[in-house]
Amino acid sequence: MKTRSAFTMIELIFVIVVMGIIGKFGVEFLAQAYKSFIYSNVNNALQSQSAAAVELIASRLQYRIKDSVIARKGTTSAITGIGSAAGTGFTVLEWVSMDIDGYRGTTAANWSGIIDLDVGNSAVLNSPATDTSNISSLISTLSYGTKTVNNSALYFIGSNSDINGYGYNGAIDSQLLTLHPIKSTAITTNFIPRVGSTGNINSLTGIDIYEYYKLVWTAYAIVHEADNSLTLRYNYQPWNGDVIADAKSSIIMENVSTFQFMAVGSIIKIQVCTKSDIIDGDSTGGYSICKEKTIF
Repeated sequence: MKTRSAFTMIELIFVIVVMGIIGKFGVEFLAQAYKSFIYSNVNNALQSQSAAAVELIASRLQYRIKDSVIARKGTTSAITGIGSAAGTGFTVLEWVSMDIDGYRGTTAANWSGIIDLDVGNSAVLNSPATDTSNISSLISTLSYGTKTVNNSALYFIGSNSDINGYGYNGAIDSQLLTLHPIKSTAITTNFIPRVGSTGNINSLTGIDIYEYYKLVWTAYAIVHEADNSLTLRYNYQPWNGDVIADAKSSIIMENVSTFQFMAVGSIIKIQVCTKSDIIDGDSTGGYSICKEKTIF
């Protein structure tokens, strides 16, 4: 009886072919699994980053003085009212914001938002339940010790809202424009004194004073930088002559391919697109995800 001591050539070839087929599909399977893993990680990261970016911007914009929002095509370029900012090329969204931290306070509001028109005079306004000393301390803390209530301003709800009255074109040295700077030499509890830049009392005679106001101490700007990062600028006061270059800057996110915004009435819609070159995208290169948010 004969016994087989080896494989035949045909059997060896068959085994090699089968192993080659298995190896080919196995490598492709592993490659596809790895690619899917990378895609999932990149997609999740971009989704999270872009969502966080629009939420941060929206959280700041919701406390804006609505008529103060402007657009620029660069940090030093001319201003355009947000309602007229049509087309592309705008890289800066800027606005003046109410002091929400002081208004909420810890146990009570530091400023009430109400003026008692029956008390005070043309130089000093009475704001019941307002503690300007606490406001000053809070603003100093939030501004890293660089500002106090003396650097802030009032905005009367229902008053003139000319876009040129917020200080974007230079410091405000009178009480005749949209914002009314607080420039006091002394802080009196429950009162908001307002004096001129020379230290003399600046009369409010002839100026419409409304019962409700908002206290503002900083402007904000979202800037799409040349390196494709998106930054938040804050802690600067246009009504006192500050410009965006004087602001503190914090990076919101990097690799931002698009930052766009538009306004319909007082509603603002923003869009942030971020990209990654790790995985292939369209013909322009990279993979992008966009997030949008509407702020009322």
